[in-house]
Amino acid sequence: MLVLGRKRDEVVRIRDDIVIKVVEIRGDKVRLGIVAPGDIPVHRGEVYDAIQEELRKATPPGPPPF
Repeated sequence: MLVLGRKRDEVVRIRDDIVIKVVEIRGDKVRLGIVAPGDIPVHRGEVYDAIQEELRKATPPGPPPF
């Protein structure tokens, strides 16, 4: 895991097309702004986990391994 320190209005760039900006710091909360292409989904961790769980439930189990 890469851990970076950033101040308000500073950014982190991923590739040429993803920018994460520190918008606000208030106490122990940080607000981030994320700019990414429309074909790249961006979710909060708990939302992503819920989506994955729903997909797991909706997918029938495959045949057992030999």
